[in-house]
Amino acid sequence: MDHGRASAPALPMPARPTITVAIARFEDLLTRGLLAVLGDDPAISIVALDLAYPRIPATLRAHRPAVLIANTGALPDLAAVRTLSIEHPTTRLVLLGDVASAAESAQLLAFGASACLTRASEARDVRSAVHLASRGLQLMPVGGSEGGGQVLDPRLTRREGDVLVLLREGRANKEIALALHIGVETVRSHARSIYRKLGVASRRELIGLPARPRPLSPAAAPGPPARARAARAGRRRPLHT
Repeated sequence: MDHGRASAPALPMPARPTITVAIARFEDLLTRGLLAVLGDDPAISIVALDLAYPRIPATLRAHRPAVLIANTGALPDLAAVRTLSIEHPTTRLVLLGDVASAAESAQLLAFGASACLTRASEARDVRSAVHLASRGLQLMPVGGSEGGGQVLDPRLTRREGDVLVLLREGRANKEIALALHIGVETVRSHARSIYRKLGVASRRELIGLPARPRPLSPAAAPGPPARARAARAGRRRPLHT
């Protein structure tokens, strides 16, 4: 008599790693928006909230979150981003604030930030930045890089900021010269000045500062929640609710 073959028990699916997130202090409306956006994602766990800047280093040491969402406007200076990145290398920094131009964002990325978002960012962009940052990837600014606006750090001139953006894109000196309508020797001079002011010795070190994988655009990052997938699955809603 054929009693049939017993079916094999289903194997449990591996648990998805939780992304631990700490959130700096923002105004109440923006904080509520962040909580709503991140609370919708079962892969994200908020371990600290409403952190004034002086409390951030101790919190990072205690909780070791995968991602810190920092308030750009509360930073004492841009060098604070580099300090946090070097002293807490396991925590990726997603900056949220009034950073508008590609040149401004490029400087913060050069100091170790994983993403620079504005307060007008949509929910899907915030979630995407957190996921990409937790995997050690940088979210590069979208848009033209020629004439990249004013520079936040007074150590860099506006033209140096424009050159910095193109250097981080991996452009050759001739390409930068053509894009900015300047001579190749002028590009080299600006590059040397940028390296000196940012404390790096080479273009490779500039791109990899502080010691992270080479930046990838959101579309090139493998797997969810890249922006192309998030655009289909995520809800289009701003942070301010």
